[in-house]
Amino acid sequence: MAEKLSTGTRVRLLAAAERLLLTERYDDVSVRAICAEAGANPAAVHYHFGSKDALVAALLEDRLGPLWADRLSAVTAGRVPVADVVDAVLEPFVALVDDPVGRLHLRLLAQFVLGRHPALWSQRWFQMTSWVGLLPELSEGDSRRRWELAFDLIIMRFGGAGAQEREMSRAAVAALREFVVAGLTAPSKEKK
Repeated sequence: MAEKLSTGTRVRLLAAAERLLLTERYDDVSVRAICAEAGANPAAVHYHFGSKDALVAALLEDRLGPLWADRLSAVTAGRVPVADVVDAVLEPFVALVDDPVGRLHLRLLAQFVLGRHPALWSQRWFQMTSWVGLLPELSEGDSRRRWELAFDLIIMRFGGAGAQEREMSRAAVAALREFVVAGLTAPSKEKK
């Protein structure tokens, strides 16, 4: 019984945070407001998640993780071209930008990630360590930097400031894809 109540409170906190964060800026939403919206004890966020950042990371993983998990696991099961991996990353972004709630999730993702909120991601494809090995010809540091830049660019284009006004036509998505693939696959200038 206590576990059901705990799970129920966790779900209510995620839903309350989502409602608030989809209409307000990340920095303008307080832990107290999330607890009040969820009808939960003021300490519930800290009990269930540890912090507001951890709650938002859990929310983003819960809402967006399933869009990438199977697709990326399948495409990276063997040695595949980087372009195939980039396609698997971009496809959900393209679908999300066409959906009003999806656009709001992208805006939240951009606020959170581009705002450099530290997160303890738990799902595989939210952790940078899952990506660095996909560029085996580069050092771990160079691979990490390139993936970070690629994700910053993708997230900014789809969810960052002004993204709602920017058209993401097929041509724009194709150009973004080519640019990201070129950046990830360019020869390394790093000295070994």
